[in-house]
Amino acid sequence: MPTPHIVLNVNGIEVIYNHVILVLKGVSLQVPEGGIVALLGGNGAGKTTTLRAISNLLKGERGEVTKGSIELRGERIENLTPADLVQRGVVQVMEGRHCFAHLTIEENLLTGSYTRRDKGEIAANLEKVYNYFPRLKTRRGSQAAYTSGGEQQMCAIGRALMANPRLVLLDEPSMGLAPQIVEEVFNIVKDLNQKEQVTFLLAEQNTHMALRYADFGYIMESGRIVMDGAAAELASNEDVKEFYLGMGGGERKSFKDVKSYKRRKRWLA
Repeated sequence: MPTPHIVLNVNGIEVIYNHVILVLKGVSLQVPEGGIVALLGGNGAGKTTTLRAISNLLKGERGEVTKGSIELRGERIENLTPADLVQRGVVQVMEGRHCFAHLTIEENLLTGSYTRRDKGEIAANLEKVYNYFPRLKTRRGSQAAYTSGGEQQMCAIGRALMANPRLVLLDEPSMGLAPQIVEEVFNIVKDLNQKEQVTFLLAEQNTHMALRYADFGYIMESGRIVMDGAAAELASNEDVKEFYLGMGGGERKSFKDVKSYKRRKRWLA
């Protein structure tokens, strides 16, 4: 089986906030072209900070990458602006959706195309978004403030798609949504991955759902990657079942207590 082409390579990054608070402690991960990679862990593990380091949204929160490197298709991107990254096909869907409450659904979607100039392509992309999210077409004239959480999450993903991305950083897509809506959102992510060849790196606390749809996963604790492997392998791992899937009866609180843990080699055929 051939080795997949790596589109995103994060090499041992450290992130510090306010010049003193060390949040990420040598995080390394890879995302293959055309894959869905899940970044898993509890609240405060460092998932969102990792995504913001990649998309260069740390500066607004007084954060910075102080060590390591981030490469997109072999090019260092730590010093690029978020707008530069959008131009290169990297878009982040923020945790909490962040739709513009006073704008309609369609106006929200169109804000995602601000880097594009061809009106024909923009219109075609808008129709493509509506094909994937028919509920948004029904609510296209409604103010985002008066739509459901699920519709706002679909709007946030659709807005990202309007930039014609090749890599989407998706932060906590299941947060605050009913289970059936979560299933619908993840099914659409899978369709976009398979039909549009969009690559996804998604940060998610819903480990069970993420491992059902992802190809590969990384588990974070306290700003470090503590385990990685193929999604199916992680889903069947006894420690993952105990700590993250609620299927164990032990008293251990952290992967740090798993003495038998050995780091797995990544991206093996």
